Amino acid sequence: MHIAVLEDDAELREAILLPGLRDFGFAATGAGTAAELYRLMLRQRFAMVVLDIGLPDEDGLTVARHLRELSGELGIVMLTGNRGRQDHLRALTAGADAYLSKPVDVEVLAATLHNLARRLSAPDAAPPQEAGAGQWHLGTDGWCLVAPNGTILALTAPERRLLHTLAAAAGQPVSRETLIAALCKDVYDFDPHRLEMLVHRLRRKAVDAEAGPLPLLTSRGNGYLFVAHAP
Repeated sequence: MHIAVLEDDAELREAILLPGLRDFGFAATGAGTAAELYRLMLRQRFAMVVLDIGLPDEDGLTVARHLRELSGELGIVMLTGNRGRQDHLRALTAGADAYLSKPVDVEVLAATLHNLARRLSAPDAAPPQEAGAGQWHLGTDGWCLVAPNGTILALTAPERRLLHTLAAAAGQPVSRETLIAALCKDVYDFDPHRLEMLVHRLRRKAVDAEAGPLPLLTSRGNGYLFVAHAP
């Protein structure tokens, strides 16, 4: 999924937002001005735009209104350093689908984009029922994990590989060796503690997002298993 990121702070854009979104499975292209974004959109098709409200050449709200006039299907997420209620309302009125305050957590931004993509996939109908809906399951593109309560957890590439390997086992234990082999090319160069840290991070991510306890269970002496139907 291709995302355009319009942010005039070059360091934030190039060092944090773009690489961060790529880590969560998005193709991301940056622009520093509204004019640069418009030129990009003449050459490429974007599914969504992440848009800073404060820009050097055009007000972000004006850009949002223009983008919304061009397409009702384009996802628009606005970023701003202002936390006021009126700023939030103005952004939504201008056509933004979501509004996040700076400093933005890239993981939260990625989850917002995944959630928006799911909503936009069927704008005039009920949301599509993915396989496993109502229980823990991977999103259709595999880059997010969906909890039974609908909470979306954006996944990094290692998290994605780990969960795909566990999900393929259909609730059966998967050995540490098999999981490590899925995570790296050279199993002998991989610190086993990294696997434990990855599992801990995923469990913590679910708790922090109030998605409920992640059914990623330890199989004593035999690795891990993922039980999708766990409460």
